[in-house]
Amino acid sequence: MFSSAGSQTENPLAFDNSMSMTSSDIQPVPSPELAEQEILQLRQQIGEHNYRYYVLDEPEIPDSEYDKLFIRLKSLESAYPQLITEDSPTRRVGATPLKAFGQVRHELAMLSLDNAFDEEDQADFNRRVKERLDTTEDIEYACEPKLDGIAVSLLYEDGRLVRAATRGDGTTGEDITHNIRTIESIPLKLMGNDWPRRLEVRGEVYMPKAGFEQLNRRASAKGEKTFVNPRNAAAGSLRQLDSRITAKRPLTIYCYGVGVVDDGVLPDTHSEILACLKKWGLRVSPELKVVKGVQACEDYYQTMAEKRQGLPYEIDGIVYKVNAIARQQALGFVARAPRWAIARKFPAQEAITTLKEVEFQVGRTGAITPVARLQPVFVGGVTVSNATLHNMDEIERLDIKIGDSVVILRAGDVIPKVNQVIHSMRPDNARDITFPDRCPVCDSELEREEAILRCSGGLFCSAQRKEAIKHFASRKAMDIDGLGDKLVEQLVDRKLIATVADLFSLTALEVSGLERMGKKSAENLINALDQSRKTTLPRFIYSLGIREVGEATAQGLAGHYRDLHKLMAASEEDLQTVDDVGPVVAGHIEKFFRQEHNREVIDALLAKGVEWESESSVVEEGGQPLAGETWVLTGTLNTMTRDEGKDILQKLGARVTGSVSAKTSALLAGDKAGSKLAKAEKLGVRVVTEDDFMQMRQAWGV
Repeated sequence: MFSSAGSQTENPLAFDNSMSMTSSDIQPVPSPELAEQEILQLRQQIGEHNYRYYVLDEPEIPDSEYDKLFIRLKSLESAYPQLITEDSPTRRVGATPLKAFGQVRHELAMLSLDNAFDEEDQADFNRRVKERLDTTEDIEYACEPKLDGIAVSLLYEDGRLVRAATRGDGTTGEDITHNIRTIESIPLKLMGNDWPRRLEVRGEVYMPKAGFEQLNRRASAKGEKTFVNPRNAAAGSLRQLDSRITAKRPLTIYCYGVGVVDDGVLPDTHSEILACLKKWGLRVSPELKVVKGVQACEDYYQTMAEKRQGLPYEIDGIVYKVNAIARQQALGFVARAPRWAIARKFPAQEAITTLKEVEFQVGRTGAITPVARLQPVFVGGVTVSNATLHNMDEIERLDIKIGDSVVILRAGDVIPKVNQVIHSMRPDNARDITFPDRCPVCDSELEREEAILRCSGGLFCSAQRKEAIKHFASRKAMDIDGLGDKLVEQLVDRKLIATVADLFSLTALEVSGLERMGKKSAENLINALDQSRKTTLPRFIYSLGIREVGEATAQGLAGHYRDLHKLMAASEEDLQTVDDVGPVVAGHIEKFFRQEHNREVIDALLAKGVEWESESSVVEEGGQPLAGETWVLTGTLNTMTRDEGKDILQKLGARVTGSVSAKTSALLAGDKAGSKLAKAEKLGVRVVTEDDFMQMRQAWGV
């Protein structure tokens, strides 16, 4: 195997005109002109040999002859350092370790794939594709193994590798260029000359099974910690600040697609694009196959499942992509995944162990989750000591007790779960699992919501702190401009705030010390906090984050009680007299306000100057003229925003929804009203123009 990057000698041999060296063929160093020509020839030859070895898997010369070419190139570059370029094969390993990884924002997001776990899921995916494309013909798919490695982005400009990054969160990754350059199967310069001027290639860096085993043997012999699986080994290797360490790790890559493409034209199908990547010197999976129809996809899956153990690398499933690029574009994306691709996972691996104890964790939304503490067991490539039990219903379904022997299931990176109890092995001293009746974090009361227990101390509970503050600051709640999620994370992590009330004690000096917050940004945030003190009662109620109390319910509660303290004192029975408040929501509201911790935070907010005006005099005196009506807004309003229009309608008693139906009382239609207006006219729903609505407001004095 070619290994020059990791084992370079410092005793260069000479080079003869035939490009074939032996110890008897030593030549003097040529003149600069001849050296430049020879260097170019050597780089081209080494590039071609790398291509034949790594991409075609058809080496043409022995390793010893390859090493001679490499050594000759290194000797010439040493004699003429002015002729060294960054895409030279000798420049793969950096000499100086990095201090930290830089950040790279992907120009096109690196999306994840939706998963299919069985033949039915795969058939459903195929059905959705055909329905969206409005076709009955069989779809052509490009199929290839899903490697268990690390997704990376390689950016080539004018054919030269200029940057490499990890996938990260799909939007932002880490700059790992210095480490990617050490991987010999990744070309520093593309072959040919018909590639786009700017080309982003995406692939999976992995560690072959044989290389992984050898790496662990060496580590074990030295008394060093070994890696759990090839994926962890690959990830750890790519995150080395010293590229010299990465260069010693047996990493390679398979490329599976492209991202940014500028100044160039690629073929019309995914498979042909991969053929181009291969032609340009990039490795693509030799198992890639184009098939037609869902049955052919299933056949490919079964074939690869049989070949899986014999492959020289780890795979955890199959990726199917609609082959035609035009069809991919027509299908588009949903959330963070393409509609034209899916990953069919192989069956998860399982193992048997013992349930030693059950602990209860409080999630960011207050949900209480039972967590199984297990006798550690190796499953799915990792040692598992904890697993989720989901909820009360799951525990009852499993009929599980502490001390039981259980089957643990781990599917890919999914959190391990207790999948089965072996009741025949139950010991005599097995104990029942007892759920808490109060929050294990803040001691607030728990409330049951079907199979889920939730903490009712939402404003106080430290487990829910970050989410409570994010909701409180959101646009439809207190609308605190500049208080984004990342800033909330920092404020809580630095212990500058413990509850939402603490926001109004912050100083510009405290805030300016946070990441990406200068003096001006800090002052702007403090000003935004001051401005947010003056709000409305509906917004304040909504900002508290009471379970199932959305904007409409908050508006209804504010209109019914007109006073916060009356609302806080209301019983469940009284709360049910409010429109759209049933027994479940009434129970959430009553229990929330009954918690002393929550009342203390509310009192602190009022003491910090949070206030609101009473409802308008017209509503006070004349009631709510639109009470009981359902309105819908559509189009562009010129005298107000859609949110302002919604607030006015809700103050007047209307229920505002997002879709038109036969139950809709009226449609407020602005400019460029579309399908909602057409549907309203078809159903005979009253249409109110913005001018008409302004006259109504004037008549009501709103």
